[in-house]
Amino acid sequence: MKRGAPQRVRLSIALMLVMLASAGSLVAQQKLSATIYLDYSQYLTTDSYRTVAAKNIISSFTFRRAYFRYENKINDRLSFRLTFDADTLKAVNVSGTADDKFRPYVKHLYFEYADLIPKSVIRVGMSDTLTFKLAEDKWGYRSVAKTLVDGYSDITGRSVDATSADLGISMLGTVTKHLRYGVGVVTGASYSRPENDKYKKLAGNVQLIPVAGLSFVGYIDYEKQDSTHSAYTYKGDAFFEMVKNLVLGVEYFSYNNQLNVDKVKGEYNRTGWSAWGRYIVRPDKFALFVRYDSYEPNTVTDNDETRLVITGFDWTPWTTNVRIQPNIWFFDYTDPAKKSDVYFALTFFMSF
Repeated sequence: MKRGAPQRVRLSIALMLVMLASAGSLVAQQKLSATIYLDYSQYLTTDSYRTVAAKNIISSFTFRRAYFRYENKINDRLSFRLTFDADTLKAVNVSGTADDKFRPYVKHLYFEYADLIPKSVIRVGMSDTLTFKLAEDKWGYRSVAKTLVDGYSDITGRSVDATSADLGISMLGTVTKHLRYGVGVVTGASYSRPENDKYKKLAGNVQLIPVAGLSFVGYIDYEKQDSTHSAYTYKGDAFFEMVKNLVLGVEYFSYNNQLNVDKVKGEYNRTGWSAWGRYIVRPDKFALFVRYDSYEPNTVTDNDETRLVITGFDWTPWTTNVRIQPNIWFFDYTDPAKKSDVYFALTFFMSF
């Protein structure tokens, strides 16, 4: 062997080690993940309000959500996220027939920059809105049920202008350990639709933490509907976490849209409130949860409220990647013509 050969071998080994170290660093900066919600559901009542509306769909298997996420921490300050969501869209294809296939669409597509202002992050693109992200994280069971504002239309069939993600710019920050904030400007069209007017939604929240384990959140958003009408959302949350393994939460909101007008009684609001608790019996193995919601679609109309109780448990039989969450929903209505509903769901939560 020539004299220079060992040097070339040592140099090659050194280059390989540098490449492996770089590859390891690259992998550490990137992350692929997925979250899937699968339900088997069954109405336990047969002639009630929702079962009559559902016609023959009394029991079903449903993939309610399938999220696939790519994240990249580009450097100490800059990161990127792309999330695809899969859902069944009630659509019509070019031939005019029903097309209910699962359609992936973009849920998140944003850059995040940290500490341009101290103790803050700025997100540009399609990202989580400020409306109910804090409440959703504290509730912790998005796999079982959306939070109050997010699920309002699903329960009542009436719309409130709220979405979990939207296109725009937002900033979240910490002033002190007792005070946090968020502000944002978004299209108001949500993540699944293009912007269709010139108006933007302005949103902001403030979180007060007087002592560890107790927090209060105030939220407001504003958006013009046309040249003369506007809409506001007011929301307040309170969270109690001062007892080990126990989380309690309360939410209230009012959606005030000047286009919502009763022909006789005038302008009305849509409101609701929710109270819930979850308790970890055994960490990463077994937990209990219960929730009560009240929905008011029209504040000037009598006997139109819906009341909902959700209860169940969260069991992790094998690995934290798979959780089984049996849950029962009890619907009650102030309208005496509507019979109460009872709904059971066996929810499978999968993540990897």
